[in-house]
Amino acid sequence: MKLSVKGIAENQPIPETFAFGVFNAEDHMSFGPNRNPEMVWTDAPAGTKSFVIMMFDPDVPSVADDVNQEGKTVSKDIPRVDFFHWLLVDIPANITRMPEGEDSDGVIPKGKAPGKGPLGIRGVNNYTQFLAGNPDMAGTYAGHDGPCPPWNDEIIHHYHYEVHALDVESLGLTGEFDGAAVREAMSGHVLDSARVTGTYTLNPALR
Repeated sequence: MKLSVKGIAENQPIPETFAFGVFNAEDHMSFGPNRNPEMVWTDAPAGTKSFVIMMFDPDVPSVADDVNQEGKTVSKDIPRVDFFHWLLVDIPANITRMPEGEDSDGVIPKGKAPGKGPLGIRGVNNYTQFLAGNPDMAGTYAGHDGPCPPWNDEIIHHYHYEVHALDVESLGLTGEFDGAAVREAMSGHVLDSARVTGTYTLNPALR
């Protein structure tokens, strides 16, 4: 399979158009346009019955004690974990394009509901956990919400945009399913995959 993500070149910075958080010199971060990018995929294998779109950041610190804290930095030596930003399953096999802004256009406080989206079924992303302690933002975040790495992180974050071609029409996932559930359900059903990786940082020393 081949995947193109409009506006995002391999291992190059992701435009702020697609970010949940953008650099702000006074407050470190402010909300961004948070639009999902256009994705187009081709050359799906014979027997493809549905697609999954997934975007995740493998560079999120496993310990959040120093995240976005004045006078501190998030050490590059902290072990990193996956943070899911976008989960869409059960996309029909005749769909080969996700238009820009179709699944996300702006930051929505308290999130978008899981379940049926414009294309496919939305899973729950990790902003659900990250914003749980913020009374103005806490809620269930489903579908796409873009990059917003810690503004004091010593490393640049990488974002993997992926499309997976499956041999089943549905993964049978319902309710508030997450990235781990999608990966488990896909296991043994992936015919082919394609990925584009972009980078993003809010740390002025790395920009």
